[in-house]
Parts: sequence; structure tokens; C-alpha cells
Amino acid sequence: MNLGLVTQDIVYSGSGLERAAALRRDGARLAALAGDETARLIPMWRGKNLVAIEGGPRAILLPAAALREAMAAANETSFLGLFDGAPLFASDITNLSEGRQPPALGEGTQFVNLREVGPNLASREASLLAYARGLLHWHSQHRFCPACGQPTQSEEGGHVRRCSDKSCNTLHFPRTDPAVIMLVHDGERCLLARQPRFPAGMYSTLAGFVEPGETLEEAVIREVAEEAGIPVVEVRYAGSQPWPFPASLMLGFYARATASAITLDPHELEDARWLSRTELRDSERLGIHLPRGDSIARRLVEGWLNARI
Repeated sequence: MNLGLVTQDIVYSGSGLERAAALRRDGARLAALAGDETARLIPMWRGKNLVAIEGGPRAILLPAAALREAMAAANETSFLGLFDGAPLFASDITNLSEGRQPPALGEGTQFVNLREVGPNLASREASLLAYARGLLHWHSQHRFCPACGQPTQSEEGGHVRRCSDKSCNTLHFPRTDPAVIMLVHDGERCLLARQPRFPAGMYSTLAGFVEPGETLEEAVIREVAEEAGIPVVEVRYAGSQPWPFPASLMLGFYARATASAITLDPHELEDARWLSRTELRDSERLGIHLPRGDSIARRLVEGWLNARI
């Protein structure tokens, strides 16, 4: 069976952004770049991204030069890099509005949950908004040092937080949690499951976080055994996807089952079932909804469904 890499059209990837890490330590240079006429800003409010809705969603990149005061007063402003050669920043502007209404930043625009519009954005735009969302979320969760409890301060263009207590001085870096996500198959059938929190009828691949002291392949084997009671072999990497909801990197795999009896972990899953390719192609009639179109889970399923035998 030819199960190739899942690399094309992965949502939230492929921005083409130059991260320009060398600029992050030059505060004066970053301040100058924020005032550059070409500089752009990705605003965020309460974890939501600003998009234009009419005519299909599209990301809004505001002129940073006109918003320098707002950027300085924002909860957090971070330098993302150079986008098509122009400086790009992201600001959490939650504290610049009163009550539950975001500030008005242009007719026909609104702040939305990225997961609602991500699959319908241009891939480069979705990737940029995901980067901004993930980085600013990290800042919101790390305002105090976990080592001593003192406030932390943002440094290096928003890519480091340093403990303000000089005796501690601990550095903290943006967090990404690795998670394995795997399509288990026996050649003729694949295993899909559902968690209680899933929308009605939706089945997806198994997934779980990598634990300390284990390889990715070991995590795949462990998670499948824990959640479905099925042993697997031939664990093969398929591709990855940034998943900043809130801070994960999904690492996709295929794995071949050596047994078919399912033993569910009721704390994780409410159902799991084997499905043939014929059943997958007719899944809607069977009342089974496949994973979201913006997920690597969907790419794994489609990769297996279209695999050459």
C-alpha cells in the first residue's frame, strides 16, 4: 500500500514568512520597523482574529505605522517577521476596548474564532493568523514565572519572557505541545472513533499528546493501545500541522493494526468502528461525518482512502 506524505494543502501552514530571528534582539530596530510605512499589524481581541467577511473571509493586515500608540498600549505586541519583505507584527488589543465589544477597525470586518474561517482563508493568510494566535496566547498564559511566581517581561520581539526577579532571571520560551495523530488501518479498513465532545455523528482518527521520555512512534503505539486496545506496527510518519488551539503541533502517522477487537477507554472515547473504503465514500448516508476539512486528520483519512493497493 502506497501511503505517501500528507504535505499538500495543510491548513495553517505555508505562510512563506521570513521569521528574521536576528532582528528580535534589536529593540531600536524593531521600533523603527513598527513605524515603517510598509509594516503591517495583525490585531487580536479576546483570542479572535480580525477578518473581512464579505466576498469570502480574508485576513486583515492593518498599517502598523498608523497604530504605533495602540501597539504600545496593547496587552502584548510581538514581531512575527518579514512578510513579502515587509515587517509584520501582532498585537493583543483586548485591553483597548471596554466591555464586551471590540474596537471598530474597519467597515465589514469582525473578530472571529480562527477555526470558524480558517479552511476558507487563503493558506498564507490562515498560517499568519495561526502564528499570531499561538504566540499571543502563549504570552497571555505566561505573565508570571512558574519557577518563583513573579511577573515576567516580554523580550526579543515577543519570543522570550524573562522573570522580573533578578535572583531568578528564568527565561521562558513559546510553548508548543507535540501531539501524535494516527490513522490505524488493516489494509482493507481504517479505524475511526468519536469523543463525547465531538459534533453529532463525527468520527475522527485517534490522537494524543506525547509524554516525557517517549519517541513519537512509541506515543502512537501507546495511545492506540490505551484508547482502543489495538496493537499496531509499521508506524509511518505522514506529515505535520500547526494547531494553535491553543498550542499544539499535530504529528501525523499511519499505523497497521495486528488485531481487530476494540476495547474502548470510556474516559477517552464513546465509540470506535472499523470502516471500509466503500463505507467511507458513503459515510454521510451512514450518518458518519468525517473530520473537519482544516485538520490533518481529514488529510490522513483521504490519504488512506485514495491509497494505491
